[in-house]
Amino acid sequence: MAFVLSLLTALVLVSYGPGGSLGCDLSLNHVLAATEKNLTLLDQMRRLSPHLCLQERKDFAFPQEMVEGGQLQETQAISVLYEMLLQSFNVFNTTRSSAAWDTTLLKQFCTGLVQRLADLDYCWQQVSGEEDSALGRTGHTEAVKTYFQGIHVYLNEKEYSDCAWEIVRLDIRRSFSLIINQLARTFKNVGWRLISP
Repeated sequence: MAFVLSLLTALVLVSYGPGGSLGCDLSLNHVLAATEKNLTLLDQMRRLSPHLCLQERKDFAFPQEMVEGGQLQETQAISVLYEMLLQSFNVFNTTRSSAAWDTTLLKQFCTGLVQRLADLDYCWQQVSGEEDSALGRTGHTEAVKTYFQGIHVYLNEKEYSDCAWEIVRLDIRRSFSLIINQLARTFKNVGWRLISP
């Protein structure tokens, strides 16, 4: 956990420093591919067959209507993905999470989340401007926060059991897939570039 916090601090400093800025010059394909890599890591983290945990299933009420209808604008799509990455980091960057998962895969997953957060944070500032940055990160992101509050409550109620973690892993993976698909549609429709190598 100390490694990840150090990495987060270093990435924030690098992304805002002169000459070290990540810039908003990476393509959307880079961000999506990197996030897809995070999903692959989530798949690799699986320790139990989901069939063993069917009795633990729970609907965390991910706000699918927000991403399925194609209603998100560019800044909203970025803020939703950003909040999803941040909240996922908060779930998986804990002592209890370290006990549940392979530490190497968990570290790689959290590192990837931090890198995407740094990429998106800089781009968020570029597209939203100083004035409306607070406004753009409300509404849709509140729905994502509520979704993750349900996950935290569930893990606590289930005493962070292996099956509870497996159910959470699967649900977060599904939610990320929905957001990535919506993000790809949103930016394909507007022909806008988010970040590129």
